[in-house]
Amino acid sequence: MPREISERTALSGSEPKEIRGAAIVTGGRRGIGRAISIALASRGFDVAVVDIVEDDEAEKTIAGIRKHGRNAAFYRSDISRISTHDDLLERIESAQGPLGCLVNNAGIQVSVRGDLLRVTEESFDRLIAVNLKGTFFLSIAAARRMLAAAAPARERSIITITSANAALVSPEKGPYGISKAGLSMASQQLAVRLAPEGVRVHEIRPGLIATDMTKDVRDSYGEAISSGRVCPMRRWGEPEDIARGVATLASGDMPFSTGDIYNIGGGMQIPRL
Repeated sequence: MPREISERTALSGSEPKEIRGAAIVTGGRRGIGRAISIALASRGFDVAVVDIVEDDEAEKTIAGIRKHGRNAAFYRSDISRISTHDDLLERIESAQGPLGCLVNNAGIQVSVRGDLLRVTEESFDRLIAVNLKGTFFLSIAAARRMLAAAAPARERSIITITSANAALVSPEKGPYGISKAGLSMASQQLAVRLAPEGVRVHEIRPGLIATDMTKDVRDSYGEAISSGRVCPMRRWGEPEDIARGVATLASGDMPFSTGDIYNIGGGMQIPRL
């Protein structure tokens, strides 16, 4: 059987003045996850990159973290397997210290876009297992550890990357939107529960971001974006646009915010006539 969790750790360069503790980024091997991991490293976090695939793309992410002089570790794990969460978190904290931030970025898209009335139970269950159930229970496990830590990190937060589809309806990928809308409610539930304990919970809803996940719709959205019909800022978002938002929140630069929803989509989520 393949190993459930594998890890590799590296440290190089000089450390920044302020060390913030460990941050976990799920789905961190490329795209938005890579940009988030590197941005957090630039703010003083050691970063645990969690992904179901370990390859050259993961190595590039680790290298990007190392350039900022932070401890970088890769953990191969499928977050939909709830029974592995405690072991994963134990390995991370043993290697990198108290958990300061969990970034829930891992997610999958519908395998085939199509008629909502033809959605299969199998495809629905897989989306919910990864995007909603796995993320929800990993957040709970991380929150418990944050609260139980004898020497907690100075800043503690759980940041979930959902989607514009948490509110904007796309029937051709219905289960995906349902999973993201569920995550939005989960984030607000956790925000209320954890606010008295000093753990902030945030949701970021990206718009159209240029990643491998959106490459199949790049052409179909091209004119609508450039004309301003879909995105008033008239460009595709970049992974770094999301990463900057995450780094700001994780670093405590929005201290009186919890349970809030941050739309980062160049204005595409503004209701218009």
